[in-house]
Amino acid sequence: MVDDLVRTPAAVADAERWTAHNYHPLPVVISSAEGAWVTDIDGKRYLDCLAGYSALNFGHRHPALIAAAHAQLDRLTLTSRAFVHDQFATFCRELAELCGKDLVLPMNTGAEAVETAIKVARKWGYKVKGVPHDKATIVVAEGNFHGRTTTIVSFSTDPDARADFGPYTPGFKVVPYGDLDALTAAVDETTVAVLLEPIQGEQGVIVPPEGYLPGVRALCTEQNVLFVADEIQSGLGRTGTTFACDHEGVVPDMYVLGKALGGGIVPVSAVAADKEVLGVLRPGEHGSTFGGNPLACTVATEVVGLLKTGEYQRRSAELGARLHADLGALVGHGLLAVRGRGLWAGVDIDPALMTGRTACERLAERGVLAKDTHGSTIRLAPPLVVEESELGWAVEQLAAIL
Repeated sequence: MVDDLVRTPAAVADAERWTAHNYHPLPVVISSAEGAWVTDIDGKRYLDCLAGYSALNFGHRHPALIAAAHAQLDRLTLTSRAFVHDQFATFCRELAELCGKDLVLPMNTGAEAVETAIKVARKWGYKVKGVPHDKATIVVAEGNFHGRTTTIVSFSTDPDARADFGPYTPGFKVVPYGDLDALTAAVDETTVAVLLEPIQGEQGVIVPPEGYLPGVRALCTEQNVLFVADEIQSGLGRTGTTFACDHEGVVPDMYVLGKALGGGIVPVSAVAADKEVLGVLRPGEHGSTFGGNPLACTVATEVVGLLKTGEYQRRSAELGARLHADLGALVGHGLLAVRGRGLWAGVDIDPALMTGRTACERLAERGVLAKDTHGSTIRLAPPLVVEESELGWAVEQLAAIL
């Protein structure tokens, strides 16, 4: 008999009753959170080792971000881009400087930012590179995850994301991730961009071979092709550097950003590039009612300020080294492999033991929240404010379920 004081089962059933089943969440109903911890409606606390797929890099309810949001809520929340508001230029300037680029185009979601990058790359190809009209192609990688719009799923290799959503948008070539020879062979006179994740998150935190990203950069420069780096999950401190591309000293032509840019408070995304690239857009060709709204700009400016201190990048690098060492000790003891950089890990559990879903369910029972992907793989991405002792405890829980 279910205890009447336990509210979670009924709340989960109610959510299932009233929503389309496009997600399969764990049976946890969160009602409050702070830092790296969340609390459910029954008062149970969990260490959040997913951090909103890196949207919560700075933890839940970071005091500086919450204070900035509260102050802006009392002043102005939305104007639309039909007007200029007093937070807009500051955000664009601060983010452009963080990226080392001339211009920024703010949007809301990561998928919108990727769509923006695709449109900009195509127009740049026609107006600057001279590709014949409607012939532009973009090279992407197998195992990619850039969002779920109809254009983006057209070049997905994940059947769950792609199947039954055709007809598909043409103009994309798919090559194996990390294979520079295959990428080189795919680039021709119609290629306007190479769109890649510096580390593939949804695929299981796949780090490309050393030298791959510099090779991509050199190829794009040689062939007059834009290198577009999707840093939506990998960027803004997650891997121990501001951008994952920084690990190999690579600077793309265009950064695609999102998730952590909104501080876990509002959806904020952006594309950053030099004026030779983003300058191809003209009024009326692209936009968003909520893109660059005052509340979003205020919070995102504060996020950029946190990153400029370097504190969070250092925490990710130092704590990430501890996390990967502890996880590595479990390889051969229930784990087959561990990958990643900074506070980001893909963990392959021996499928003879359990699926990734089962592992996440058992971890939740022990107070750790994580997310499975592709069979027996789980992802760990705790907020960058997590403490070393908390990380050690989380790995102990993983060892216990193994």
